[in-house]
Amino acid sequence: MRLIDWQLAFEQHLLSEAPAANSGFAATLLGGPTLDVDTGLAIYHNAYLSRLQEVLRHDFGAIWYWLGDEEFCSLTEAYIRRYPSAHYSVRWLGERFAMFIVEHLMAAQSAPLAELARLEWAFTLAFDAAEGEPLTLNDMAHLAPEDWPTLQVALAPSVQQLLCRFNTVAIWRASKDESDFPGSQTLEPAQICLVWRNQNRCHYRSLEAAEACALSGMVTMGWNFSELCTELAVTYSEGASLQAATWLKQWVQEGLLERRAP
Repeated sequence: MRLIDWQLAFEQHLLSEAPAANSGFAATLLGGPTLDVDTGLAIYHNAYLSRLQEVLRHDFGAIWYWLGDEEFCSLTEAYIRRYPSAHYSVRWLGERFAMFIVEHLMAAQSAPLAELARLEWAFTLAFDAAEGEPLTLNDMAHLAPEDWPTLQVALAPSVQQLLCRFNTVAIWRASKDESDFPGSQTLEPAQICLVWRNQNRCHYRSLEAAEACALSGMVTMGWNFSELCTELAVTYSEGASLQAATWLKQWVQEGLLERRAP
């Protein structure tokens, strides 16, 4: 057997559902005085699955907290069988976990669970994102007065946005605090949750509807600062400019924004 054929056979064994090895492949190996071939291959098979499940427990600790050991083990094994690790780094193992939950479970169960998986994955993406060049308060202090009306911004690379239709953030927080499970509940109305990295730490917070609309207007629709003030005037009247400046200062302090080129 050529080396490449042996490697492919070993890979097929690790990815198979049963720990028992193909007899042809097993015949190419020699057992030791204390460990026969079949037992050794079964150990490798089980250890491979266990290691990947350990990675998923780390990346999706709130899902584990919600489901418990047995259900989480069953769900992650099904996921690994459906979407085997295809990247040299296990960092990407959970990339399709939320999608798999939707595929694998009934809608009533999958919707809140998949949303929680998306939130947890957002933390992974935020932590590993490029640094970018976030605006600082010092940058804003040196902005020329004539440049304020046309100021446009974009989200920093680490910022992830998640529409939460359930109390997903509360469940995630409870898992981190190791407190009692709060139960899944629908939010009315739904909320936008931001996850981002600033100074090598991940942060998160939910936005009220007005702030979410204002931020979306600037980073998605391309409003400049003058247009933001105009849009807010409908709700805040003479206080629109102050409200716009207050939000902009907070977004900059939190490291959410980069300056967009004219």
